[in-house]
Amino acid sequence: MPRFLSGGVEIAYDDLNPAEPAGRPMVLVHGFASNRKEGWKRTGWYAALERRGMRCVALDQRGHGESDKLHEPEAYERALLAQDVIALLDTLGLEQVDLFGYSMGARTALAAALAAPERVGHLILGGVGERLMEPRSSSNPPDAMAAAMLAEDPETITHPMLRSFRHFADEQGEDRRALAAFVRAENPPLEAEALASLSMPTLVVAGARDTGAGDPDGLADLFGQGRGLTVVGCDHFSAIPHALTKAAVFDFLDGLLDDPFPERF
Repeated sequence: MPRFLSGGVEIAYDDLNPAEPAGRPMVLVHGFASNRKEGWKRTGWYAALERRGMRCVALDQRGHGESDKLHEPEAYERALLAQDVIALLDTLGLEQVDLFGYSMGARTALAAALAAPERVGHLILGGVGERLMEPRSSSNPPDAMAAAMLAEDPETITHPMLRSFRHFADEQGEDRRALAAFVRAENPPLEAEALASLSMPTLVVAGARDTGAGDPDGLADLFGQGRGLTVVGCDHFSAIPHALTKAAVFDFLDGLLDDPFPERF
């Protein structure tokens, strides 16, 4: 298993089909309480990208999977997560990639694109929508997720989504103290002006039943070349492995969602 150092933090990653010449490599950034193998291999993305002859690179975000686990919230500031992605590109000598983040990984991918826009050819944000721009709800503060991660008995967690994430973390054998620190990290709010400054084609895709994401079109409209797409019948967890999500992403990369790529939708 290859690893690299990013600011002294050891990050695990996979690099599949490194000799394949078919277009830009795809870099995959998983969501909260997941890891590269659960988020991308088990859901069929490794195999789908291999069938297309694409080079696929996926990392375990710090605090997850086989990467270093830190227990201080300041270790998980979004600028540091973006730095990990850019350090991975530098480690592999990749000048430009197509970048795909899902859920919390979409936030990291967006932060990386904002930090180094010249390194991203296409940006794909999955499991998010217009609610990404909303301030964190007072009814669901970071300490609620942290408390769910640290609860002695997960059955005492009353909020369905928090309970789902806790069960998911337990199933993956994740370090729950690291996950609690992760969600307690303080990050500045996103600004619409920053998103509008990005010139790369951007796809925002979420399940129709993903109430936590909101409308993908509402977020996509903030980008210079944004496209929103809703996967019918899917929620937050079922959209990522769905064949329709894969078809949408590949059509987007091939320029087939609209030709030429539209300025507005």
